[in-house]
This record gives sequence, structure tokens and C-alpha cells, in this order.
Amino acid sequence: MDAAEFTSIKALETAKAATELTERDKHLIGLAVTLTRGCQECSGSRIELALQSGLTYETVRAAIDLAAAVNAGVTLRTAISGSELFKAGIEQACSGSECGVGTP
Repeated sequence: MDAAEFTSIKALETAKAATELTERDKHLIGLAVTLTRGCQECSGSRIELALQSGLTYETVRAAIDLAAAVNAGVTLRTAISGSELFKAGIEQACSGSECGVGTP
């Protein structure tokens, strides 16, 4: 397999060359993507590169917090929607008041 065969490589090269996004924007977007994909090595590298490029620790930390919050929201929404699809089976398996999805 040759990496040049994949169209995603071209898309990445195009995105990297985009002048509409600043280098700061690209670092923060790249960090958010690697964090939400769960790649520890990629995320660590992105954090290091962002700091070396001049982003402050506070900015990087804020980006990490935002990515975590967004990812938590996606996880929660997916669980709620999934449980609504299989509500009958879940209600049968769970009998307590804590079983209600979206209820206090």
C-alpha cells in the first residue's frame, strides 16, 4: 500500500495548506481531534507542538477541557438516544427509579 493512494492524504495536505486558518487554529483543532480519537501518542505530540509554537499552557488546557466537555456531551446523547431505541428491554432489566432516562 502506498500512502499516496488514499484521498485522505490529499485532504490533510489541503487542510494543512489552508490560509483561512491560522497556525494557532490548526494546532487547537488538531489537538481536539487527537484527544477525541483517543490517541495518547498523537495527543501528547500535539500538546508539545502547540506549546512549542507559542500557545500558552492555559490555552492548551482550555482546549483540552472543551474537547472533554464536547466528547462527554456526545457520549451522553448517544447513550440516551440508544437507550430510547431499546427502551422496552432496558425497562425490563431495570426496576428502580434510577432507571429512567433523562429523569432526575
